Amino acid sequence: MKSAVIVFPGSNCDRDMAAALHKISGNAPAMVWHGDSTLPEGLDLIALPGGFSYGDYLRSGAMAAQSPIMREVVKAAERGVKVLGVCNGFQIVTEAGLLPGALMRNAGLKFICRDVALKVESADTAYTSHYQPGQEVVFPVAHHDGNYFADDETLARLEGEGRVVFRYVENPNGSRNDIAGIINEKGNVIGMMPHPERLIEPEQGGTDGRALFESVIASLK
Repeated sequence: MKSAVIVFPGSNCDRDMAAALHKISGNAPAMVWHGDSTLPEGLDLIALPGGFSYGDYLRSGAMAAQSPIMREVVKAAERGVKVLGVCNGFQIVTEAGLLPGALMRNAGLKFICRDVALKVESADTAYTSHYQPGQEVVFPVAHHDGNYFADDETLARLEGEGRVVFRYVENPNGSRNDIAGIINEKGNVIGMMPHPERLIEPEQGGTDGRALFESVIASLK
């Protein structure tokens, strides 16, 4: 699998994402600076990592979505290249228009950093085929702006089209419909607040995130 991790000023999870991709796929991803204007050729996956781009100011992800490289990420997504947005990356893909809705301040206005239980709502995606439908997994979250919002019409469309991929068992941040992760209509762009890259080996306290990356690799065969 040929992948790339986009690095924004202030990102602090880009190396975690790169380590996970390297460990599971066997191939080190390209690290692409946000100010670059081109992506490596032949990418199978572009990862937008978590971690407070631009200091987490102004609606999180809004500035990062204007980075030069994001124009190429959007074009790649439209061609069908897989795009994985985690935490700040989820905020960026919504601000870039690749996914509907927006991420607002957590209900309670407090930063949340802990493990949360999730339900796998859809195992019929390129990112979740190695999970079981309805499987409960535990991923860490670490965010101040993870409160997913979309209007009623958008929520109805997401639910009706089976595009809610992960749902919180106990909603930590006020997200509408307990949404923790959604996917686009084509099925190649996913956004999620929890961090699968932080749980791929037993030494990290669990391996629940590993199946997400294994699912992507399997989808390429």
